[in-house]
Amino acid sequence: MGTRGRRPGSYVCGIDAAMDVIGGKWKVLILWALHERPCRFGELRRELPGITEKVLASHLREMEADGLVHREAYDEVPPRVEYSLTPRGVSLNEALEPLGAWGKANVLGGSPAAGQMREDDDVPLVPGAA
Repeated sequence: MGTRGRRPGSYVCGIDAAMDVIGGKWKVLILWALHERPCRFGELRRELPGITEKVLASHLREMEADGLVHREAYDEVPPRVEYSLTPRGVSLNEALEPLGAWGKANVLGGSPAAGQMREDDDVPLVPGAA
């Protein structure tokens, strides 16, 4: 694993350590985007609307240092660089699958507990209205 400020002795548990590696909004989405096939920087940028070039480049460097992403630079004109998952990145994606399934069932599935409204919910449309 990389040495970009990790504090192995200070982790409380394995989840704490794993969250340090995938922390933030974009890293798990980068893992997801690279799950299907290797991608060039521009392809990743298009797959992740809203991410800035600076953040994508920074996260890719961190993920490469952590052993999750492999960067392959081809000696071509114009230069071509592709990013792919390492075996460690693939195993992290596999570990995240149950979390994705939970999100689908409990957030995207439209359950009332996920903050979704049903037609028969008796709730005023305007706050404070009865």
